[in-house]
Amino acid sequence: MSNRMFQSIIHQMREAIDRTIGVMDETHTVISCSNLGRIGEVHNLPPVSTADTFVKGSYTYKPFGTAKATDYILFVEGVDQQAEKYAAMLAIALTNIKQFYDEKFDRGNFIKNIILDNILSGDVYLKARELRFNNNTPRAVLLVRITSSNDVSVYDVLQNIFPDRNKDFVISINETDIAIVKETHSTAEAKDLEKLAGSISDTLSGEFYTHVLVGVGTVVEGIKELARSFKEAQIALEVGKVFDTEKTIVSYDNLGIARLIYQLPVTLCETFLREVFKRGSIESLDQETLFTIQKFFENNLNVSETSRKLFVHRNTLVYRLEKIKKLTGLDLREFDHAIVFKIALMVKKYLNANPIKY
Repeated sequence: MSNRMFQSIIHQMREAIDRTIGVMDETHTVISCSNLGRIGEVHNLPPVSTADTFVKGSYTYKPFGTAKATDYILFVEGVDQQAEKYAAMLAIALTNIKQFYDEKFDRGNFIKNIILDNILSGDVYLKARELRFNNNTPRAVLLVRITSSNDVSVYDVLQNIFPDRNKDFVISINETDIAIVKETHSTAEAKDLEKLAGSISDTLSGEFYTHVLVGVGTVVEGIKELARSFKEAQIALEVGKVFDTEKTIVSYDNLGIARLIYQLPVTLCETFLREVFKRGSIESLDQETLFTIQKFFENNLNVSETSRKLFVHRNTLVYRLEKIKKLTGLDLREFDHAIVFKIALMVKKYLNANPIKY
């Protein structure tokens, strides 16, 4: 347990108990004390094997800790009955605080091991029962990836955004990635989680000048399924990096066909491109032509609307589409051909990006 936690409690008790009080570790070294100058001192005590109160010199001592071991020793100035009462009360308070603190720490590690697949499937429910963890509460994982920082601890900021450590968990994955395991409800939709992710991104960028991307996994109800939600958030970030480069919030539920392409083997993608562009390579299309195609798709294959958006005559656009047909054999004015071409462009983009697979 953190020595700062003990020191905080001892400091608060100092005014209520007009005596020197403190805590020692298993080496009998003072780690927290109402008299700060005493921290670091070593008390000459005999080996402690029980949790019984005892007196030595001018102090009353009370060992405390877990049920299996006495990890710490509390001391109170004085050897009278009042000192013994103070020691007993403080030991109860500090034992409960230690248990609470350790449980929260263990819960965080437990969740981290689950999402990283570092725990055996059969051990999950046993550990969850031991930590009094609700197995069936709906939860989702949001993965925050830091792309640029301003010397601010994003982890600490996120801890403050999600202060309820009983429901939500903020877990550091590596130098750039922080996972948020958020308790939600079974009817939560992707848009609700995206709204939450957006508020996280806005807070970090607006108040702390830190740019992040947020991948959003789906809501899962079994605690073992958190690993799946975490992987979905990872995939959302990777797929977004390929197909939605302008988005800062990417939801797994809204990846659409990009998710399917991401899961295809590279050899199959290369074969598909060769079959689609039998007449000529996609590289034969210049940037102006590719921009025209993009706008044509954005305007739902509507020639008139696309020409208006491109500020060109309708006949000019038709000429460009005919040119594309000659080069590729695909007429983008036909829905089936347009679908094939759209997928081919996405496959090409995917191959060029060569993203990390999870």
